[in-house]
Amino acid sequence: MMTPETLQRPIIFGEVLFDRFTDEASGQVTEVLGGAPFNVAWHLHAFAQAPGPRRVQPPRLISRVGRDSLGTRILAAMAEQDMDTSLVQQDDRHPTGTVEVSLRQGEPSYDILSERAYDFIDATAVPKVAPGTLLYHGTLAARHCVSAAALRQLRDNGEPSVFVDVNLRAPWWTTEQVATLIDGATYIKLNADELAILAPPGDSLEARARALIDSNGLSTAFITLGAEGALAVTASGECLRLGPPRVERFVDAVGAGDGFSSVLILGLLRGWPLQLTLERAQAFASAIVGQRGATSREPTFYRSFSEQWIAP
Repeated sequence: MMTPETLQRPIIFGEVLFDRFTDEASGQVTEVLGGAPFNVAWHLHAFAQAPGPRRVQPPRLISRVGRDSLGTRILAAMAEQDMDTSLVQQDDRHPTGTVEVSLRQGEPSYDILSERAYDFIDATAVPKVAPGTLLYHGTLAARHCVSAAALRQLRDNGEPSVFVDVNLRAPWWTTEQVATLIDGATYIKLNADELAILAPPGDSLEARARALIDSNGLSTAFITLGAEGALAVTASGECLRLGPPRVERFVDAVGAGDGFSSVLILGLLRGWPLQLTLERAQAFASAIVGQRGATSREPTFYRSFSEQWIAP
């Protein structure tokens, strides 16, 4: 098991893009920065700026954007927040990623455009990470062989502690591909439907999670259950379950899972107990659904949580 001291500078690998929301009534299009890895990096950076007894270093994001207006906007937004852009590559041939998001009663559906810049992350420009570094990645960024090769190099050469955030978006995944990403990881986060697809047979969610852990050498599996809460199962036999989240205001569910992942990682970095980590991750995800889009530019949004979390 990694100690908090070895996980001080997480590496976030994968897509950064714009989610394009079309209003159901007016047809007006709103562009919002997104991509699960970008969202996680954004949250972790914001929390790294907030006060606390065990502050962590901000993350480094490995991604790729087009040399176009959207790519310029992404780099400017990161610079505005003082985020590290040194590992965000620029592509002269492929455009910045975009996703068409349709909302029906607040629930999103996605049209993820192909052949985007983040599909072509150059392995030769990816640094070797120190052993024990926490490496977060999802499954979408490995849909193309070029970025998949860069990710494989990161995982194989650096011996990181790997957090895989499963996000099955048709048609951009296969069972074999995702199984390769999960094998040898340390932590995994997925929802109940994804667990049913990827885990060996079992009589319950807990049994299937244990089977997934055993068959892939995982340390911990985090399962989000939507309105029913969340579940964490560890290789040592611990099993924790949260009840339904408290949602005071609902706008849309975009990015709620990314918010959950970011605080799970924060808990690993800060050495929080597993139960406390789950509770804080759920509380933050519940706040994310109260706003449009997956991130906030307001420091007070993050500071309010950090102030609550100062006590161990």
